[in-house]
Amino acid sequence: MERRTFIQRSLVAAPLVGLTSVVEGIDTKPATKSFTVKTGEDRFNEPIKYRGINPNLVKISAKDTGGIYSIFEYEGVAKMGPDLHVHFKQDETFYVLDGEFLFQVGDQRQTLVAGDTIFLPRNVPHTWLQLSDRGKLMYLLQPAGKMEEFFKKMNALEGIPTAEVVQKIHLAHDLKVVGPPLTV
Repeated sequence: MERRTFIQRSLVAAPLVGLTSVVEGIDTKPATKSFTVKTGEDRFNEPIKYRGINPNLVKISAKDTGGIYSIFEYEGVAKMGPDLHVHFKQDETFYVLDGEFLFQVGDQRQTLVAGDTIFLPRNVPHTWLQLSDRGKLMYLLQPAGKMEEFFKKMNALEGIPTAEVVQKIHLAHDLKVVGPPLTV
């Protein structure tokens, strides 16, 4: 085999090596069959409610991609957003489907509306706030990491958790709270 052909084939195959262990905690092979997740539905019919009220649906699971990425759909019915936080192992990309959102990435703030996309690199503090009465986001985490488990753990909490409990859960899922949420 010529060197050029070997290098080209190696580059194409490289992302496929070790797909069963791309991300810690994901021990599965990527899906081999197509699937559809209908609007308003969760991939496994286990919808998660962010802070008990806003649907946060898994559309493509880490289990489907061998941990390479996951995709969520967030439907905001209240003007809120997460604490300022850092992902140690994942990049995030948000696409605004509906509504208006204020994003903070590092020290920069910007308002996004339907059709806008923003990239949030790992290890950079970020948060967002829904400014409109209703809003919808599609977001991708890459690699998927432990976000599905994080959301399920947070969703299962009874009452208002202490800051210590919230931080403990974040750290167990490769995140850290570094400040308060944005306010209107």
